[in-house]
Amino acid sequence: MTSFAQPYRGVFPVAPTVFDASGALDLDGQRRAIDFMIDAGSHGICILANFSEQFVLTDDERERVMDAVLDHVAGRVPVIVTTTHFATQVCAERSRRAQDAGASMVMIMPPYHGATIRVPEAGIYDFFRAVSDAISIPIMIQDAPVSGTPLSAAFLARMAREIANVSYFKIETAQAAAKLRELIALGGDAVVGPWDGEEAITLMADLDAGATGAMTGGAYPDGIRQITDAYAAGRRDEALDAYERWLPLINYENRQCGLLACKALMQAGGVIAHETARLPLQPLHPATRSGLIELARRNNALVLRWGR
Repeated sequence: MTSFAQPYRGVFPVAPTVFDASGALDLDGQRRAIDFMIDAGSHGICILANFSEQFVLTDDERERVMDAVLDHVAGRVPVIVTTTHFATQVCAERSRRAQDAGASMVMIMPPYHGATIRVPEAGIYDFFRAVSDAISIPIMIQDAPVSGTPLSAAFLARMAREIANVSYFKIETAQAAAKLRELIALGGDAVVGPWDGEEAITLMADLDAGATGAMTGGAYPDGIRQITDAYAAGRRDEALDAYERWLPLINYENRQCGLLACKALMQAGGVIAHETARLPLQPLHPATRSGLIELARRNNALVLRWGR
């Protein structure tokens, strides 16, 4: 595994899982998507997340995607592998496998199943402690509404302080900036990476609150970097100007398209051959897709030029 300087900071977008027209894995297209994301300025990449359609993949397909990506990245940037699973043992095994394959970090949601099966704080704590004991790379806790599991800032900070590898936090909840501030205040140095996590729609507020990383969709890291690079250099007004330019596209992706936006833009720009999503997900309406591409074109997003 290639070693990268920590703490990890900057733009770590989620890579889509690329399928061919029939819905089978397209690993050549996957590699091209990764190359584009690196060329577009990604400081690192996350794979097998919800925006990667991880929930439509078999276990064997997860392994094939992970191995293909890690082999292809070959240490150019750090790669975060999502290893979420309800079962502690399975999540630990997935995390060990990701570490052995070259992952720099794993990202994990708290254990949940369906609409009603939840685990109390004691179980969540034991879950993350057991996964941490199985590996030696950082764990990012994904604090996401999709899990339906409330995670207070105080509880997250306690896990950061007491569980060795729990050190990064992707905050996707409502009023994320307020939660980031509280988490940083309570966790101190144990909170190595407080990250923005809602496709950058609240990025400026989260940066102001102390976020040091952003995990966004994978289509325009070049645009997100215009915001984060300026902010990190102390040029907040410049960052705000860039945020204003890119926010219509960020908002459109977040509110109109969701996880389908990235592949639609990559296909439109020749990065990948097909924007197929696996059923039961439905393709974007042509008018919605057209609006997405229009906004990306107005900002001269690299994704529409990279493959041409």
